[in-house]
Amino acid sequence: MDGNKEVQSKFKRKIVQVSEAQKRIFEYTQNVNTEKIPLIESVGRRLAQELIAPIDLPHFRRSGMDGYAIRAIDTKDISSLDPIVLEVIETIPSGKVPSQLISTKQAARIMTGAMLPDGADAVIMFEMTEEFMENDKKYIRIKREIRKRQNVTEIGEEIESGTHLMDKGRKIGTGEIALLATFGFHSIEVYSRPTVAIISTGSELQDIEESLELGKIRNSNTSMIASLVLEEGGSPVLLDKLPDDLELAKSKISELFHTVDLVITTGGVSVGDYDIMYDFFDQWEEGNMLFNKVAMRPGSPTTVGVFQNHFLFALSGNPGACFVGFELFIRPVLKGMQGCKQVYPETFTAFLDEDFTKVNAFQRFIRATSRIEQGSVYVKPTGEDKSSIMVSIKDSNCLIVIPAGGQGLSKGDLVTAIRLKELE
Repeated sequence: MDGNKEVQSKFKRKIVQVSEAQKRIFEYTQNVNTEKIPLIESVGRRLAQELIAPIDLPHFRRSGMDGYAIRAIDTKDISSLDPIVLEVIETIPSGKVPSQLISTKQAARIMTGAMLPDGADAVIMFEMTEEFMENDKKYIRIKREIRKRQNVTEIGEEIESGTHLMDKGRKIGTGEIALLATFGFHSIEVYSRPTVAIISTGSELQDIEESLELGKIRNSNTSMIASLVLEEGGSPVLLDKLPDDLELAKSKISELFHTVDLVITTGGVSVGDYDIMYDFFDQWEEGNMLFNKVAMRPGSPTTVGVFQNHFLFALSGNPGACFVGFELFIRPVLKGMQGCKQVYPETFTAFLDEDFTKVNAFQRFIRATSRIEQGSVYVKPTGEDKSSIMVSIKDSNCLIVIPAGGQGLSKGDLVTAIRLKELE
């Protein structure tokens, strides 16, 4: 390509809005394969099957406390002046099947969670009874009326057999593990972890274990992106950094499409003389470039392409822009590949906690932190709004969305924010 024409095309890219960029990506997002794994290994994974309750929960009538299983009708109209006396005919610990039927004026001593005997329809707690022995038999005296089903959990009261438990794509956490274990799901089908190759470009980069040289910077982006991929259930494949060598980049990325689900590069997407990823896409005949400029700050030169349903995400080398690009474009893809139905981040409305005077032609996404005070939500930028600054990432739990244009925003203005995570 003629040098002047190449420079002109770098500066005259076709701009798309964030929503349009996300739409184009979503059209190519496909589920990864599935695998069956032990339940305890499924934490953080996403379900690849619909789960239905195979039995009632509980599957027997269960006592809600330590006490006595009785017939509620035996306590009708009693009082402290006119109590009733019941004979205790059995003791039922948890896990034991009752051996006797409860008949008129009979009771069974029962523990929390134990199976209610036939004939009984209520449980009275120990503290509400008076125990005594007479002729080597145990009795209890009750002075107040007990309602039918009081302190009793009926069959299927929590969940009935056949009830839908969980959808495909649901992320498995502690609550899900407990429920699945209760129903005996000792192994479950989950989506495989998407494999994600991560390459940082730039001759200025050094590996994090190297002694820092003058004029060089450590490659923090690879570690950051790998952490984000792990967070979303992916399996990162960390590769050596690429120098500013277009032919080497072509060869390496082409190989990766045969071994991983998607490739992420950081750096080299802007308009500089050594920004090789623009040239890569410009000469990428076998692939399909979806866009190479987004109406956003930071990260406007973010570029995305697809080759035989394998994504290539070229993010900015600036850590802040790289982080925002991942949250807006890559995290939704990883969710979608694992069957998640709600792939885009949750938004909320909040009050701006300080003035924001920057104005820009593009929509701006500001790393921020949120807090709740007297029922209202407030958001505040975590530091200076520069894409090259990465120290603010660790304190950010949301992104403030600043609309394009305008006159800036004042403290107390209502803004939209994108939720990222909860602060520790």
